[in-house]
Amino acid sequence: MAPNNKNTNHSSPKQQRGSALWSNIFNKTSSHTETTIAILRRIPLFKGMRKPELLEFERLMHRRDYREDETVFFEGEPGVGMYIVQEGSVIICKNDGDGQREILAELSKGEFFGELALLDESPRSATAVARDESKVLGLFRPDLLELIERKPRLGNKMLFQLALMIGDRLKRTNDDLQSSRDQLEKSKLIT
Repeated sequence: MAPNNKNTNHSSPKQQRGSALWSNIFNKTSSHTETTIAILRRIPLFKGMRKPELLEFERLMHRRDYREDETVFFEGEPGVGMYIVQEGSVIICKNDGDGQREILAELSKGEFFGELALLDESPRSATAVARDESKVLGLFRPDLLELIERKPRLGNKMLFQLALMIGDRLKRTNDDLQSSRDQLEKSKLIT
């Protein structure tokens, strides 16, 4: 009777170590890519995209590490693209006249900001600052325009999602303005 050997791999220990080494190298790359893909799947701009489409966008992403309190972009700068928080957190703020920050939003892993800069280079309406050590992905307008030339269907698919998102925000803003107006009229502050 043959001994019960659970290890069916008949390679030498040296070969096993070598393949494990290569396996670990490739797993790190794959794990990093999967993490980026997983984040992109949660962002409305990439809604309904298949993995090969997401991989196209993953290749366009610029990665940057920010130190605590390091500025991602300043209010008034021309917008160059959108950002996605991969790790850490980023605050969106405005500076008041006394040099103090008024925090408008705090964004964490998987949240995005600055997406309107994909459409034009209008000045930023606020400042973005890393609240703590953070990893941020950037998708910049020139890269998106190049993708649209190369793969128009894919680029337009993303832009369509951006248009839907902007339209939804505009509807909510209109509802909020109407609600505020109604409250002011009830209080007889305006006529």
